[in-house]
Amino acid sequence: MPNKPIPILEPLLDRKAAANYLRVTVGTLAVWDCTKRYDLRPLKVGRSVRYRLSSLNEFIERQLSR
Repeated sequence: MPNKPIPILEPLLDRKAAANYLRVTVGTLAVWDCTKRYDLRPLKVGRSVRYRLSSLNEFIERQLSR
């Protein structure tokens, strides 16, 4: 059986780290998720909310292209 390459998974940021990365407050990020104001594609891991760095970068790019 040939060896399959193991996919490299990007790390997931918790809400505090994601808010720091975007330079907004944790509360602002929570409101954006709750109201669906921006599609940051949060992931639920158990009871925790996590964000892919690539999703946050895509969000930033969309804001810059407006």
